[in-house]
Amino acid sequence: MTPLYDNHGRPLTYLRLAVTDRCNLRCFYCMPEDGIRYLPKKDLLTFEEIERLITLLASLGISKIRLTGGEPFVRHDLMDLMQRITEIPGVKDLHLTTNGVLTAPHVGALKKMGIASVNLSLDTLDRERFRVITRRDEFEPVMHTLNLLLEHDIAVKINAVVMEGKNIDDIVPLIELTRNQRVEVRFIEEMPFNGEGNHYPTLHWTYTRILDYIKSHYPNLVKLPDPQHSTAYTYTIPGHLGNLGIIAAFSRTFCGTCSRLRVTAQGTLKTCLYDDGALDLRALLRGNHSDDSIKQQLHTAFQHRAKDGFEAEQHRKNHLPVSESMSTIGG
Repeated sequence: MTPLYDNHGRPLTYLRLAVTDRCNLRCFYCMPEDGIRYLPKKDLLTFEEIERLITLLASLGISKIRLTGGEPFVRHDLMDLMQRITEIPGVKDLHLTTNGVLTAPHVGALKKMGIASVNLSLDTLDRERFRVITRRDEFEPVMHTLNLLLEHDIAVKINAVVMEGKNIDDIVPLIELTRNQRVEVRFIEEMPFNGEGNHYPTLHWTYTRILDYIKSHYPNLVKLPDPQHSTAYTYTIPGHLGNLGIIAAFSRTFCGTCSRLRVTAQGTLKTCLYDDGALDLRALLRGNHSDDSIKQQLHTAFQHRAKDGFEAEQHRKNHLPVSESMSTIGG
């Protein structure tokens, strides 16, 4: 198969696809307290459309699939869709991002399915801070999910958004999870995808400040080689079983090696997290378009990809700043 590249010579191998924009939490950094206006069910891609789209993209060279939301398990029969995806020719790895609230009953089936990894959103290990950040009291189900994932030896990455005045005291406790567990804890710069825009005039907790804070507590921190196309700067602490990462999601330092595409729950192709849509795939899938026609339009979109997140943001329609919810975009 001919490798798939964008107009900047970057290979495209990774698709993040949102199966829903709905979520059972109301995280401070993701959406307003009263939620967002959810899409009517008819506006979501059907499972059949998702399966067809992934089949087309896999035929072009996309081999890694991550299902996101919203919260994926809010959508009924998700496990059936995941099983079908694993059977698509060309799909090598299926991954999942979840908040963990509804995930525990499915952990055994995820293991049996051969899930490559699970990213668990968990910004704090304190129940009260969890309630404040998520605006829901669901800490215990999430921790139960984490423990089950570890018991089933499923590769787990904990995603923690670092927020001024919210969870700075959780950085060290989260790192301590790596001492005796083979888990990767990733600290992420807060982004303006909360349905409201930036919470702060300037971002205080940049990736460099996060790193300095960690080094002040763990001066023996060791830099690891970053995996190819990784968004995280990866580190370990001698004697710890797991490791940690820092993702410069707002500073956007990793764009030069980005290999990912996004598809929102309503079927909008995003060739960059910061753009406002490159192609209406739902219209193509529901129109009288052949597979070859859709693949040609995908190729065209890939050849007009922004070089980085800053350029993508500048080219947004009417130059409006980023303000949509991450739940709408697909995490």
